[in-house]
Amino acid sequence: MLIGGMIASKLQDLVIVALMRKSGGTQRRWRAVLGPIKVHDPRTHAHCNWSVAPSGTSREIGEVERLLDIIRLEHPIVSDR
Repeated sequence: MLIGGMIASKLQDLVIVALMRKSGGTQRRWRAVLGPIKVHDPRTHAHCNWSVAPSGTSREIGEVERLLDIIRLEHPIVSDR
């Protein structure tokens, strides 16, 4: 666990809230579009140890990818617990 770091589930919540504020829609829809946060070992992913595989319309996926570019700068390393 990272001390003082972001937890993947909290990061997912943060991204969903930001998507709702920026693009509208519901929490349920954006949670389905975003999918789970996959956490990788920081020893092999030193710059950013998490990823997502969004699914939805091309507009929705574009919204997610643009937001993730910003979020990754603020929270590059997360913990899975």
